[in-house]
Amino acid sequence: MGCYDCCLRCLGRVPYCSLAATLLCFSGIALFCGCGHQALTETERLIETYFARNLQDYITLAYIIQYFQYFIYGLASFFFLYCIVLLAEGFYTTSAAKQTFGEFRSTMCGRCLSSSFIVITYCLAALWMLVFAFSALPVYFCYNMDATCRTIDVLTETPASINQLCVDARQYGLLPWNAVPGKACGITLSTVCKTREYRMTYDLYIAAFSGAGITLLALVLCSLNLAVSQVYVRRLRRRAKEESRGYSLYGRLQRDSGATLCSPYLASSSEICQPL
Repeated sequence: MGCYDCCLRCLGRVPYCSLAATLLCFSGIALFCGCGHQALTETERLIETYFARNLQDYITLAYIIQYFQYFIYGLASFFFLYCIVLLAEGFYTTSAAKQTFGEFRSTMCGRCLSSSFIVITYCLAALWMLVFAFSALPVYFCYNMDATCRTIDVLTETPASINQLCVDARQYGLLPWNAVPGKACGITLSTVCKTREYRMTYDLYIAAFSGAGITLLALVLCSLNLAVSQVYVRRLRRRAKEESRGYSLYGRLQRDSGATLCSPYLASSSEICQPL
């Protein structure tokens, strides 16, 4: 076998769909975890600077942000390992499908393992839909705040109406109701929206939301690819059993008759068959 044929054979065994899903999952998780971690840090800084004067007012929020950051660390490690395992499973499934009759024949243990990965990936996709929905909440909060700031910029000529436009962090559950001031109004709110910290936090939350969507797409794509590969391997195995049964029947008839029979699986129609 030449070098060109070897390259084509190796490229034919690459699970491109699994590889694309793995790269999407890596990029989505990196975007979600990295941007989400930094966005939480900037959120704590904004709350501390503009919405709360007493440490006791936002200490609970600070602990929650810290726990979420620890959760992000574990989430990144888990998905990094799980994506590698799924990519290995994609290579195994492709090899089993390409060489069903060779040394990579799909075993019962391999089929059970593939089915388990399909179920786990579907469950992760369902759980990740909750994470995807949850990551939209800070984007919604920042969008409302940005819309209020644009309204303030339009109404700069009427200071009385500007002071009535506020964003209350207590309404979103970020601070307790006894927090002081707990909200930003008028020119103060407009100043907050023009700060670099706020613009960066808004962009980071959008990026984290996009990363969660990319990860969800990767999980769905990976689970569908594993399911299709499993069905394909089962069809190949069923066809192999039918051909084996046909060859066994052919050999039994040949032994009983003592003559040469025409195989029902001849590759060429030019071969001559002797009648019984």
